Amino acid sequence: MSTETEIANLPGKLPAFEPGWVWLAGAGPGDPGLLTLHALNGLRQADVIVYDALVDERILSWARPEARLEYAGKRGGKPSPKQRDITLKLIDYAKTGQRVLRLKGGDPFVFGRGGEEALGLVGAGISFRIIPGITAGIGGLAYAGIPATHRDTNQAVTFLTGHDQTGLTPDAINWEGIAAGSPVIVMYMAMKHLETIAGKLITGGRSVDEPVGIVCNASLAGQQVLETTLGRCAADAAAANLEPPAVVCVGEVVRLRAGLDWMGALTGRLLDADPLGLSKARSSDAG
Repeated sequence: MSTETEIANLPGKLPAFEPGWVWLAGAGPGDPGLLTLHALNGLRQADVIVYDALVDERILSWARPEARLEYAGKRGGKPSPKQRDITLKLIDYAKTGQRVLRLKGGDPFVFGRGGEEALGLVGAGISFRIIPGITAGIGGLAYAGIPATHRDTNQAVTFLTGHDQTGLTPDAINWEGIAAGSPVIVMYMAMKHLETIAGKLITGGRSVDEPVGIVCNASLAGQQVLETTLGRCAADAAAANLEPPAVVCVGEVVRLRAGLDWMGALTGRLLDADPLGLSKARSSDAG
């Protein structure tokens, strides 16, 4: 079956990938089933696919056979391509008339440097399309049975990165303000500095007993979930030998996993219909 026929068989009227364009696409948190139709459409048309470390190989297998696959992954503490070099590569490929798919884990605009790459394309006069993806801070938590929001626990959520451009804990973050004002905190790339970050949040007023969920390899077969507390999260993560990629969630929503761990239920876990104990509290109030 030709690529044109496969594209025509995709649901809906999807755009043609024009020569000389760059599509910046999110591949989601890992599970290939979470890829968007627009991203799949890009895979089936691209001449060059520049992909990150967290893009699942099964997703890459959907590229058209003639496509060139080029790895441009960035992993903390390991030799990685420089961001400027990646952006220049996208520009160079596009200037030769190739259709370039920049495939990034999660969502390209959520701690994915997609904005930097897009601005580089603008400066070079390259046409581009942005294809959002499911970010790990939402989709990864959902696969662990932890909702980012629940009306009985929080009306706000804060997303932050655990390290800055230097690889250190971000000094620009108002840790005291976040500790005081955000009922749920979702952290990317925080494992390396988890002890420091937990300390800053506790100093800012958070309880050492506040629930923390750590989700590693979210949505994949090797997914690991650790339920712990803010005071013990760093020690417990080390004892469990947890390693990145991981998403860390701080807040009462983590307790909801006892009732919403749908993946655990597939293997026999009994779920709690009232993990927050609200029905008992409401019955008591009514009495």
